[in-house]
Amino acid sequence: MPEPTLTIRPLRDAGEARYCAGFMVSSDPWITLGITLDRLLERLTDPTREIHVATVGEEINGVLILFLDGVLKGYIQTIAVHPNWQSRGVGARLMEFAEERIFNLSPNVFLLVSSFNTEAQKFYKRLGYQCVGELANFVIQGHSEILMRKTRGPLHDFKPSK
Repeated sequence: MPEPTLTIRPLRDAGEARYCAGFMVSSDPWITLGITLDRLLERLTDPTREIHVATVGEEINGVLILFLDGVLKGYIQTIAVHPNWQSRGVGARLMEFAEERIFNLSPNVFLLVSSFNTEAQKFYKRLGYQCVGELANFVIQGHSEILMRKTRGPLHDFKPSK
């Protein structure tokens, strides 16, 4: 039997934000980073961010927060997959969606990954991301955030899609 069709669409409302925050707050890296439900809800309702969910039918199985402004135009702020859907390609599809969206605006995709989150680091490296810096004690004491980038070339040579 074929896998059900995965759709990525904008987050619709506060109820969907609360659902996403609920599955995020009970898993890492948010547990180790001490990120609360209220802080996750702030992120998931931030009007300066572009927020998308991955769904199969009406079931949300992942969430993606993009920041498409500022000096690091093309920043993946958050990617999370519901525990029941991990290791089933949802994260890879969300990353593919993010890259398609960002590479129309910028030659670079940036993200931060916690130093203790070694599985996520391996995942991003498999997708072609390289470590470009480390921010020691950036979110919590004793752990770094690793800045990673996937690039299509220098900013100077980039022409955005129309």
